[in-house]
Amino acid sequence: MAQAKVWILTKHFDGFPKKNDFQLKEEQLPELKDGEVLLEAVFLSVDPYMRPFSAFRMKEGDVMIGTQVAKVTQSKNSVFPVGSHVVARSGWRTHTVTDGTDLTPIMVDWPQDVPMSLALGTIGMPGLTALYGIEEVLGLKQGETLLVNAAAGAVGSVVGQIAKIKGCKVVGSTGSDAKVAFLKELGFDEAFNYKTVASLEDALTKASPEGYDCFFENVGGPFSSQAISHMKDFGRIAVCGSIATYNDTTPQMGPYVQMAMIIKQLKMEGFMQSRWADKHPGSLKKLMGWYKEGKLKCQEHITKGFENMPAAFMGMLQGENTGKAIVVV
Repeated sequence: MAQAKVWILTKHFDGFPKKNDFQLKEEQLPELKDGEVLLEAVFLSVDPYMRPFSAFRMKEGDVMIGTQVAKVTQSKNSVFPVGSHVVARSGWRTHTVTDGTDLTPIMVDWPQDVPMSLALGTIGMPGLTALYGIEEVLGLKQGETLLVNAAAGAVGSVVGQIAKIKGCKVVGSTGSDAKVAFLKELGFDEAFNYKTVASLEDALTKASPEGYDCFFENVGGPFSSQAISHMKDFGRIAVCGSIATYNDTTPQMGPYVQMAMIIKQLKMEGFMQSRWADKHPGSLKKLMGWYKEGKLKCQEHITKGFENMPAAFMGMLQGENTGKAIVVV
């Protein structure tokens, strides 16, 4: 009988998460029934969405939500043989018994020279979010100008690269000079550190004096308000995150922007990648193809040790990561 280590939420976050909001526990897992498999976590993801989802979808005492790449170590399910790897929505757990309904097999032709951790990043949910935001929501066209914030993160860094593949001008905002340099390495046309610029309005104007056709929004708060005022007429905005507001105890109040939305006749749409689940297989192959061709570059921020899950999560919320934040068990 296998034993699992799990991180549970002991207290709902009050503002920014704290170490004592989490507790590491052990539990005995049952013997497998027909149709079930035993998973062992290999890589775990920490993502911004975990912060708001924990407030709305979790009770105190629940296992922290999250996604992992796991290896099947025991199986009574012919779909998932021993030794195969899957993406599992198993939360912060080292081992899981499941009937397989929540599992997505890693693509059978996953190249041996490609790190499987990328199934949690560029060739996984963040990559799909970037792709669908650009193709399905924004309908980005060659020659257009795209603004993306949190641009050095797991989603933003892929957004910018896909936009360059499509022949667009890309402007990225990020939170350190080192991340600005990283964006330049990825091929961003313009990038700036929003924490050190004298004026966000001036930085947006300097980066693209003519304005922006599209805006990929990951941050929210005052940045969003400023960016909207710099959109071109009939501009499009894809909203997939609001990390600047996740830890607020009182709502942020940005400048009044409704009139700009009306005058510029802007389109703003919130989305999650799960809307296009039927397209995932083909989309993942597209992302893998771009990666193998060298058109998509990936950087991972690695934390070692399952015991460091809370630290990795809090560090990601503070912007410590460049690229995808991953925990290696």
